[in-house]
Amino acid sequence: MICAKSNRLNILHVATINKPITSKLGYGPIETVIYNLDKGLHARGHRSIVACSSDSAVVGERYSTVSQSLGDYMRGCSPEAHAHVDLHLAGALERAQKGDIDIIHMHEWSERVFSGSFNPRVPIVMTLHVPGPNSGFTELREMRPGVVPYRKPHFVAISDYQRRQYADLVPIAETVPHGVDVDEYAFRGEPNAGKYLFSIGRMARVKGQDVAVEVAKRSGAKLILAGCIQDKRDDRAFFSRLKNSFDLVVDVGRHPVGEDYFDRVMKPILSSEKQIIYIGELDTAAKKHWFRHAQATLFPIRWGEPFGMVLIESMVSGTPIVAFGRGAVPEIVRDGKTGFVVDSVESMVKAVECIERIDRRDCRRHVAERFSIQRMARGYEALYQRLARVPAFTRSVVGERLAHG
Repeated sequence: MICAKSNRLNILHVATINKPITSKLGYGPIETVIYNLDKGLHARGHRSIVACSSDSAVVGERYSTVSQSLGDYMRGCSPEAHAHVDLHLAGALERAQKGDIDIIHMHEWSERVFSGSFNPRVPIVMTLHVPGPNSGFTELREMRPGVVPYRKPHFVAISDYQRRQYADLVPIAETVPHGVDVDEYAFRGEPNAGKYLFSIGRMARVKGQDVAVEVAKRSGAKLILAGCIQDKRDDRAFFSRLKNSFDLVVDVGRHPVGEDYFDRVMKPILSSEKQIIYIGELDTAAKKHWFRHAQATLFPIRWGEPFGMVLIESMVSGTPIVAFGRGAVPEIVRDGKTGFVVDSVESMVKAVECIERIDRRDCRRHVAERFSIQRMARGYEALYQRLARVPAFTRSVVGERLAHG
């Protein structure tokens, strides 16, 4: 395994397969994290191998397990999708057993590890991406009372808020916040002359786009809404109601992104007299432009978001945040410094009216210091190196926790 004279690690990432692992995604938060982590670890000199679908494009080494990603998060529930996952995990396990891997990093399928169906002989790190109540760990314990899981993944929380949620579920080895490549986001020291508020995310009630519309109308600001509509009944119903508030719908996804993107695509939309504008789902390149030119990004969530990539993507572009203080928001946004953390629609409207008090340079500096991919990679690297030197053991702490509550 690890050479005593070197700290270089061989890391096998078992990627999710809902979407390809690439830098050119629209909606794909977990896939974006995997791409960024692979890039950060590769830059630090580690051998980063990503077990993923063949339509992925990673910075380190791609190890293809299936020909195509599922293409949609909702397809993961079908029998065909389960068979696809089985094939993917079998391929990843085969790669893990070649004898040159120090650490396996997973982001899903803890139940496969617990049952022993995914059982490599090296330590497994597993990043938690969902809130504790949605993790399924309580249900697993109730379904299999007294049964000790076969293996112990070393769980990583993505925020202190999320870590507290898991306190009575599984032990957390480390908290490592997500990071972005700061150099990949151009910085703008002031918003565009055609000022607008921006809101991006999956169209869903928990994301609060209807609140963003109310804030825009009460403040008189133009609002640009962007995001996908997943094939979920509640999301479709929410969007059906929300679209009645749109003054203009433009599908900007069909426009290629180039140096003239602002003049060619954005300027005609922003010059419109329409106030509430929905522009569809954006890929990575396009959303960087919409972040950078915005006056502020609204984040009026109704749930305990465990992290929120939108927050750091906006701030690294120089654009401050106005958000409800739920979930991990207070850990990520410095109230009064990189935006405003509020508790009501009224206070959100007031925050929008004084958003120019925020120095956009502070927003970018904050992300560079706390949420860069370099810092994320160092956080995981430290955990990997500790685990790679720890002898294997048979009975896990997580097993005892799940078995005995």
